[in-house]
Amino acid sequence: MSEKPTVLFVCVHNAGRSQMAAGYLRALGGDRVEVLSAGSAPKDEINPVAVAAMAEEGIDIAGNSPKVLTVEAVRESDVVITMGCGDACPIFPGKRYEDWELDDPAGQGIDAVRPIRDDIRRRIETLLTEILPDGRAA
Repeated sequence: MSEKPTVLFVCVHNAGRSQMAAGYLRALGGDRVEVLSAGSAPKDEINPVAVAAMAEEGIDIAGNSPKVLTVEAVRESDVVITMGCGDACPIFPGKRYEDWELDDPAGQGIDAVRPIRDDIRRRIETLLTEILPDGRAA
């Protein structure tokens, strides 16, 4: 893994789980990590409930936009984390792949999205200890 690892989060719509994960990694990893997110079938906009849930944590993901998953994004990443997108993600040797089983926040209210958000934060904190030399959040 490079000195500044690149992490790619992939979910189907790139509008909820992957955007929340990317927001947390940017906030907690700072400039020590490159963060990408994409979807196998991206929506037109970020889930507003995911935006609200992250705003409660002081993290603004409202300006983000869903992006389509590309082979290039996977190729340039050191760590690829999928969230319910099945076999849509290409596999390259030498990369770290994880599949995070998380409920989909689509169509859910804020009370259902908060536990998903909190689970993502715990996973991001663990990931940081594994991929950064000093192993801690910013």
